[in-house]
Amino acid sequence: MKVRRPTHPFICSTGRNGKFLLKRKTRRDRLRAKLKQVKAEMRHRRHQPIPEQGKWLKQVLTGYFAYYAVQTNGRTLSAFRYRIVDLWRRSLQRRSQKDRTTWERITKLVNDFLPSVRNLHPSPLDRFVVKHPRWEPSARIGPARICAGGA
Repeated sequence: MKVRRPTHPFICSTGRNGKFLLKRKTRRDRLRAKLKQVKAEMRHRRHQPIPEQGKWLKQVLTGYFAYYAVQTNGRTLSAFRYRIVDLWRRSLQRRSQKDRTTWERITKLVNDFLPSVRNLHPSPLDRFVVKHPRWEPSARIGPARICAGGA
């Protein structure tokens, strides 16, 4: 019997200050499905020029980061980027039997073409804060008054 783990992306944890923190992670099944999809597409794009491959992989990573780059998900995004780089390296190595693809060359290609991991979405506490000049303590505008009858 196979034990099923929960695939929900929310994890209860504590922050650096010891307070409660709700961590958000990419679901493992979605991560694997995307890697499988990229691997299949890299097989078709294997003999395209390297700049075309780099441009396509940049689009893939940019779209993935735009959706999954939330706070507390950096480790998963770094792992995803590393797996993409490894898939690209293996794809380039399979282009020829006399392969000269080294990690130094791959690192240079990655730095030239692929975006780095960064947080694109603010935390929910910052995102839902509404700031309006009337609500600021230093605002000179008084609260809005509504008069019934239009006077």
